[in-house]
Amino acid sequence: MGLEPSCGTPVTEEGGLCALCWREADFIHGTCCTCCGAPLPDSGDADTEAGDLLSCDECLITPRPWQSGRAALVYRGTGRKLALMLKHGDRLDLAPALGRWLARTAEPLVQPGMVVVPVPVPLRRLLRRKYNQAEILARPVARAYGLDFLPGALRRLRHTPMQDHRSVTDRYANQKDAITAPTRIAQRLQGRPVLLVDDVMASGATLCAAATALNAAGAGPLSILVLARAVKDA
Repeated sequence: MGLEPSCGTPVTEEGGLCALCWREADFIHGTCCTCCGAPLPDSGDADTEAGDLLSCDECLITPRPWQSGRAALVYRGTGRKLALMLKHGDRLDLAPALGRWLARTAEPLVQPGMVVVPVPVPLRRLLRRKYNQAEILARPVARAYGLDFLPGALRRLRHTPMQDHRSVTDRYANQKDAITAPTRIAQRLQGRPVLLVDDVMASGATLCAAATALNAAGAGPLSILVLARAVKDA
């Protein structure tokens, strides 16, 4: 027995969801964007093979400085609630369940010699919150696959205001040149595949800034992994 992580209802399995929260949890299975993990309509095309590259409209329009990506949930309903509880509600007790979900989602991205790197938060926000939610999520992923975990591989060069309610253009301007890879760490990234982890992807501006810094440091092919992917309602 355990308590449901979102609403606290007793459930049979620790980290499991109650019936109501399960109905409101939009887990991403099946056809999804190869680049960001956003769910895509299943075309039913028998000629579509597992290795085919599929892109959502956003990734077709906006070039990404990474090669592949996955997301565990759509950022709405239970997925949004859990992401906000972890990020703003000091609910570190959610980490084991969310980490397990994210580790399962990461499986298609994992490569030999891969390094797991969390997206850093601004120092001012870290001091207030006392933890980096991306780091909390990334650690169990690295542990699940025996991968090197480098929480200090990236750092913020300046404080960036919250992205909420900004236009896509403003989001990218807010994050531009805000993240770097310290020289002392860069040599550990040279030529190695990197799994970049964050809690939520909306426009992708923050992940873009982090991935650009990793590319500048000489990291190998980059993949992104997020707990929740914001998508436009159909």
